[in-house]
Amino acid sequence: MSSLIRTLCLISLLAAPATAATTSGSRPAGQPAGPAEQIEAAGLTWHTDYYDAYREAVDGGRMLLVNLTSPGTANRQQSVDDSLAADEGLRDQLTQMTLLRAPADTKIDVAGKPQSLARLDGFGELGGGAGFVIIDLKHADAPYFRHAVTVLPYAGGKYYQWSVRGLRTALDLPPGTLTQRSLVWAVRMHPEAPQSTGGQFHPALAAGAKEHASYQARVRQQGHQNFERRFHRLSAAAGSSVTEVCAESWPRQSLMDSVVDCVASWRHSSGHWRGVSRPHRAYGYDIKRGANGIWYATGLFSD
Repeated sequence: MSSLIRTLCLISLLAAPATAATTSGSRPAGQPAGPAEQIEAAGLTWHTDYYDAYREAVDGGRMLLVNLTSPGTANRQQSVDDSLAADEGLRDQLTQMTLLRAPADTKIDVAGKPQSLARLDGFGELGGGAGFVIIDLKHADAPYFRHAVTVLPYAGGKYYQWSVRGLRTALDLPPGTLTQRSLVWAVRMHPEAPQSTGGQFHPALAAGAKEHASYQARVRQQGHQNFERRFHRLSAAAGSSVTEVCAESWPRQSLMDSVVDCVASWRHSSGHWRGVSRPHRAYGYDIKRGANGIWYATGLFSD
């Protein structure tokens, strides 16, 4: 990519493995379960034992919200608790989930070896630190069941910044993989409130976005390769003509920096922004990382 200049493209014809690893909530053999430990904070009840929280979420078919804390983020944690305590609507949303709060260095058993929660493969976007993770223990038949599907670190990045609004936005995301939900999250977090995610998160368009984002990542080139062939298949599945937007991130960025980056890139192209900003009957988004360290984003829309 000469001079690190990114290109963007939009096309309209009328008519990856997810980065999160599977989590496990099985208590190691020989480790007895003690009485369930819970704490009250911010007007909410939180589990403090990972295995107890995981089991309750699985049994109840609920999403598991993990809040990892650290001494270095005590002020941020207090600010979060103050915001939760003052926001009844947000607390009501959280009561629909199983809640876990634990130090980021809490050890659990992984393949017979102790590992801190913050270092689990599915929690990689935390960078070993504090923040929030959502594990999908609700959609048992989905490929992302038992996977982390949202990761919101307290530590800011090049483009990503923590906010309580970001947590609230994450609670309303459609079911999907970590990469799909993260890109939808970034679209909804844009200050101009683009409307492309207000319709149905369509399974065929989500699969199509994953397929093409993965293809671009594999060939390490952004573009609408083979779109005419894909167009007819996707339009038939979605029930009307499909349009597509693509973008790529700067190299060597985190997922959360890259989703914000790609949405900002779309904003700087009037053609792309028409697709991203206006309402659609159905949509799909996904983003995948190539071996070159660049993330490739795809959005598909049908009206």
